[in-house]
This record gives sequence, structure tokens and C-alpha cells, in this order.
Amino acid sequence: MSPLRLNIGCGMTVTHGWHNYDNSLSVRLAGLPAVLRTGLTTARLISHEQAGFIAFCRTHDVRYCNAARRIPHADTSVDAVYSSHMLEHLSRADAAGFLGEASRVLRPGGVIRIAVPDLKLAVDTYLADGDADKLMEYLLVSAPPIDTAAQKLKLLAMGYRHHQWMYDGASLCKLLAEHGFKDAATQPPGVTMIGDPGALDLHERSDVSVYVEARK
Repeated sequence: MSPLRLNIGCGMTVTHGWHNYDNSLSVRLAGLPAVLRTGLTTARLISHEQAGFIAFCRTHDVRYCNAARRIPHADTSVDAVYSSHMLEHLSRADAAGFLGEASRVLRPGGVIRIAVPDLKLAVDTYLADGDADKLMEYLLVSAPPIDTAAQKLKLLAMGYRHHQWMYDGASLCKLLAEHGFKDAATQPPGVTMIGDPGALDLHERSDVSVYVEARK
């Protein structure tokens, strides 16, 4: 039997041989009839960038999933869960929801692998160059503007897309342990505990990321 592996919050970085999920509104819009999508684009309710992602989702079988609430797989049915640069976009409550769902669907001994922007790297860089503006741009914690009706509608439709929490390797290991995962540890780029990672990019965004893995 082929391993069942999930890529959660994949965006446009899909992994062949894995189930690729994202919670973007674009994934839902990808399921609409073409005439409706064309109408939304004509009415400028969908940007050209969003239209491109919708087309990508349709051709790459990206499926919708709000993993903080429900991952659409049965208990103890999944061999590996991977998420890259998604966890930092979740509130602490939603991060707990996601890890609870990941634990629910993973088989005993299954592996969770999480990549996030490395807070330690950002702080070390700031201490070295003293550029506070560069640090703030990296952290991406500024709230989006909500001054106009269009901006409020976009926030309602798309959700809050900036970072809501930042992690280093130690804090992410601690978080996984607090949610019942075992053997949480940072991994160098290219190294994994996943028995059969297949086409998974083990170096994804390695210049800014820290990778942490743990077992169910």
C-alpha cells in the first residue's frame, strides 16, 4: 500500500504523490463553473494574481482544507504530515487546532514535519546589522489596512494573511511536545525522519527556514 502523505498549506508548492491542501479562498473558487469565475474576474472581484492561482489549483488538484478545524482524513490513517510556512500565519489557538488534527490523523509513529521562518535567524541578523526596518519586514507582523470598504471586504474574504506568531527551533519543538508529539527535534535541510518522503522538497526555503520534526 502506498503511504498516505499530506502537504498542508501548500500554496503553489505542491508535492507529487502527496495530497496537497490549502485554505485559500482561491481553492474554493477553483470549483466554481468557468462562467462564474469569468464574471468575478470581469467585475474585478478577483485579481489577475488570484485568477492565476485558481487556474493552478484546478490543474494541480489542490484541495481545500481548514486544517485548524478539520483535516479530511480518518483517525490514524496518515503516514506523514508536512507544512511549510503556514504555522506562523495561525493564531496560537488555531495552531493548537492544527496540531491536534495532525495528531488525530497520523498513525502511531507517523511523522510531522514543519518548516517556518526562523526567528533566531532574524534576530541574529538584526543584532549583526542593526537594521530594524529589515527585521520588521521579515517578521511580517504589521496588520493589513482596513480603511476602505474594499479592504474590509478583502479581509473578510481572504482572512488575515500576515504572521501571527513566530518560532525558532526550540520553541517549535516545545510546542509539538506540548501537543503530545514525541522526539521533537530540528533537522538540517535535506534530512528527515519520514520513511518515504517521495518528491518532498527537503530544502524548501532553506535560506530562511528552520525545520522541526516529531513522531505521533
